[in-house]
This record gives sequence, structure tokens and C-alpha cells, in this order.
Amino acid sequence: MYKYVSVFVLLVIMGCGAEVLPKPKAYLSLNYSKPKYHKIHQERPYSFEVSSIAKVKDLPKNWLKVTYPTLKASVDITYRPVTNNLKELLTEAEKLVFEHTVKADNISNTENYVNAEEKVYGRMYFIYGDAASQVQFHVTDSTNHFLKASLFFYSKPNFDSILPAVDYIKTDMIKMMETLAWRK
Repeated sequence: MYKYVSVFVLLVIMGCGAEVLPKPKAYLSLNYSKPKYHKIHQERPYSFEVSSIAKVKDLPKNWLKVTYPTLKASVDITYRPVTNNLKELLTEAEKLVFEHTVKADNISNTENYVNAEEKVYGRMYFIYGDAASQVQFHVTDSTNHFLKASLFFYSKPNFDSILPAVDYIKTDMIKMMETLAWRK
């Protein structure tokens, strides 16, 4: 009996140390470098600036794939010449955006983008929810050129998880759109 009382007293004394506190909640902390931009080096009917962390891959038909290896994402750039088919190109671009309504919680667009000096006119769309693409834009000069850009991740979309990366690449896509110029 004495043995059990001794063990009990010993355990009580050892257990009376520091106050036990619950662990604080942990928050995801993603730090992305401040972007530095440079013009694409590919010969295309257009040019724009891309982030230094992005890799630009040539594709046929004046298309490009701007990849973000560390973020496991890409911006797919498609180019089509305008040949009396501007209405068809605009309809197709908007149709591709609104195909995401099945999985999207919300789709919002910016005001029309206008850079009259460079003859660049377009619109950007933000797609919220577990859709395949979260940001898309299209631009045109209304007579010769039409370009569409779409952001994709190489994983199953979970909007809450990829939101910081979406915001980072969205800034780059805005820069692409704002620096876009048609080659003469």
C-alpha cells in the first residue's frame, strides 16, 4: 500500500509543472517574391511582359504557354487572326469563360479594358470556386488580332488552397494585358 501511495504522490508532484495551454491555430504563410518583368523574346504578332519566375514555351500557331513551375500552374495564350470573324471570336471567348459556371461560385468581370494608344481592347474575368480556370482575359485590336489567356493549375482545383497562387498570377496576367502591344 505504501508503495502505491508513494507512486501516486510522486506522479502528482511531477505532473504539477507548467500550465498546459492549447496549441495556437496555424495559418498558411506563403511568401512570393516581388515580381520582376521582362518582354517575351518569341517572335509573335504580339508582345507583352512576363514575370521572371515564369518560363515561356513556344507553341504552334503563335500560341504560348507561360508556366509557373514553382506554383504548378500555367497561363495558356491562344492567338487567332481576325478575318471578318470578330463577333465569333468574342462569343467563343465568353462561352469558354461561362462553361465554368457548373463548378464556379461566382464569375465577375472587369470593366472593358481600353488602351487606345496600342489599340488593345478587352476584358478580364475572375472565376471564384473550384473551376478549372480562375482567371481569363481576351484582347483584340478589332481588325487584325485576337488573343485569349487562361490560367490553369496542374492539380484538382480547390479554390481555398490555391487562392494565394491565383492572386499572385492574376497580378501577372493584369501586367500581360496592360503591356500587350501588337507588332506591326
